Amino acid sequence: MQEFGDFANIDIDKLLKTADGQFARIEELQKSMSTIVGRAQDEDGLVTAEYAAEGLRELDLHPKAMRLSSAELAEKVKQVVQEASEDLQQKISEAMGDVFGEEDNPMRYIKDPDAALEQVRSAEAAYNRTFEDVMGELDRIRRRLDL
Repeated sequence: MQEFGDFANIDIDKLLKTADGQFARIEELQKSMSTIVGRAQDEDGLVTAEYAAEGLRELDLHPKAMRLSSAELAEKVKQVVQEASEDLQQKISEAMGDVFGEEDNPMRYIKDPDAALEQVRSAEAAYNRTFEDVMGELDRIRRRLDL
């Protein structure tokens, strides 16, 4: 009978405990995602925005902001909303980094799609190698059994 290599030495209790811990952290992350809010304010304190998962949550304009031209005010609003959105993305990335670790943080692929593609290619190559190994082993068994 063939040995199972390193798989024979897996500590199942430790594996299950680790998985349970991961699931608990993921559940906590899901709950906290609804409370994460990105915030930003322009340097003059005239425009303040809050951005959450549902989009723009708050937009506050100081009364002095009404003295700006419509183009200036529009530019400030767009900039502050963009910064609040970026702040939200940063906070989500940090929260996911706490759960998954920085190396396995899925948010890093948003900034680096080439890395995501490389991960997919690597997984595909591993799958292909495993498939070829299994098919080769099944072929050897078939020949041994003279089927």
